[in-house]
Amino acid sequence: MEKKETFETRGPEETQKAGELLAKEIISSPLSRSARVVCLNGDLGGGKTTFLQGFAKGLYIKEKILSPTFVILKRFGLKGNYKNFYHMDCYRLQGVKDLSPLGFKSILKNPRNIIAIEWARNIKAALPKDSMVIEFDFLGRKERRITLKYYV
Repeated sequence: MEKKETFETRGPEETQKAGELLAKEIISSPLSRSARVVCLNGDLGGGKTTFLQGFAKGLYIKEKILSPTFVILKRFGLKGNYKNFYHMDCYRLQGVKDLSPLGFKSILKNPRNIIAIEWARNIKAALPKDSMVIEFDFLGRKERRITLKYYV
């Protein structure tokens, strides 16, 4: 069954806090049969990277999180049940065919991986059906509507 939650943030700090809370919820839940996939979609400047900065904080990552637009995929080590956090930016990808050199299939298979994918709509055909999808919409200069869709 699909579940949908919508909330609004009034600035970057609230957007980061939302990401942090989601990450803490994920790492406290039991492992699934494959990687946890979080798909982020929205316009440029919509809050995707800001959300992931908070998400990384919730995973206890100390490094600064920047969008990997040019490197496409960046890995961060984790402690606990989850061992890797992959931050992926598909803005420049032309489609699923561009995933092969990245080892995407093997990353997806490992239940100890968490993968956050900016511009996930560009590789929609390669994503697991149980992926969490987060949509970012502008409400104002700093305000955002964030909609989470996931399966329970």
